[in-house]
Amino acid sequence: MVDTETGPFHPINMSKQKLVVIGNGMAGMRTVDELLQLAPEQYQITVFGAEPHGNYNRIMLTPVLFGAKSIDDIMIHDFAWYRRNRITLHCGKDKAVVAVDRVKRRVIAKDGTTAEYDKLLIATGSLPLMLDIPGRETEGVMGFRDIADVQTMIEKAQTKQHAVILGGGLLGLEAANGLMQRGMQVTVVNRAGHLLNRQLDKQAAGFLQRQLEDKGIEFRLGVTISEVVSRDHHISKVRLSDNSLLPADILVMATGILPNIALGQAMDLDCERGIIVDDNLQTSDPRIYSVGECVQHRGEVFGLVAPVYEQAKVCAQQLAGRTSAEYRTLLSATMLKVTGIDLFSVGDFEGDSTCQQQVLVDHAQGVYRKIVLRDNVIAGMIMYGDTSDSAWYLNLVKNRTNVAAIRDRLIFQPVELAA
Repeated sequence: MVDTETGPFHPINMSKQKLVVIGNGMAGMRTVDELLQLAPEQYQITVFGAEPHGNYNRIMLTPVLFGAKSIDDIMIHDFAWYRRNRITLHCGKDKAVVAVDRVKRRVIAKDGTTAEYDKLLIATGSLPLMLDIPGRETEGVMGFRDIADVQTMIEKAQTKQHAVILGGGLLGLEAANGLMQRGMQVTVVNRAGHLLNRQLDKQAAGFLQRQLEDKGIEFRLGVTISEVVSRDHHISKVRLSDNSLLPADILVMATGILPNIALGQAMDLDCERGIIVDDNLQTSDPRIYSVGECVQHRGEVFGLVAPVYEQAKVCAQQLAGRTSAEYRTLLSATMLKVTGIDLFSVGDFEGDSTCQQQVLVDHAQGVYRKIVLRDNVIAGMIMYGDTSDSAWYLNLVKNRTNVAAIRDRLIFQPVELAA
């Protein structure tokens, strides 16, 4: 548990409004960052976080797993930053918020620490989806979500040999690559028939799989794990849905995330899949705002950084009194680097009977491009291996540009459109 207090050299200004932030992660603290730029003297800010760290870049956990970066390297806000900005930080397991009294406008942490608020920001993020598999509670079964998970994985890799990753999405592949680089023999198990099925079509996924197999990662696709087999209370094998067995000293579940809405539900805020917010990022209680992976906006939940940071920007403007700011869901475009391989996908990259497709394959360069057109407008696109022109194509998609005049050259490179 770590507390960074305002200290005697930062006297509390009783005229300031009190803002309490529940969640010391990227969404909540990006909002605070934006707010400090807009209205640095408007609020007395208190932050509660369940991890014993400052705000760190969760996206960069993979390089920490590889050994390419340290935990200090991925810190966005260290403890000194909170002190400099006169922010009271309560962090650690005992500082996790367990209740909010909306009548008294008071936040209560596990250890009894309290803070009163005029405005409250909930940024509780998401939880790893841990599938209900027999033996799930066995030692050696874990998620890949925070610094503690990475530290456990590094520790296991020092003495263990076999790792199984459940999930062929981005997180699963990054975990697989990291543990492989730590010297483990890694097998990825994925229920879908190809990898990254939300970002890639089957052909592009095949390119990716072959490149990862060349690095030494093995794959079992079209199956899932039905049971965790233990020996001496530690995982030793996993049984697959086809009844085959894989040796496993560690099982990393990377099957997705769930919005962490337990606190919102306990507070009786409107919740469905996430904590429901309007275009102002306000919950059903107008004093309470919410941003990040815990929220649901216009029926959609979020798992990528770009929309979360846009929410933070709008929420900060709202908190600063700039009430004309509204959040609008961004076009779902994904720019990824999977184990050093650049990927880009946007829109409907599968298409339907009303669409036409253009495909470019360069096996020698490891490049794959696919454009899906509907009525001379790009409906979706995949770029694999070379994404250097992605911004140009994304602009065409966002603006629904008619590309009839350049259709014959569209797949190759950016082409200047006549005004």
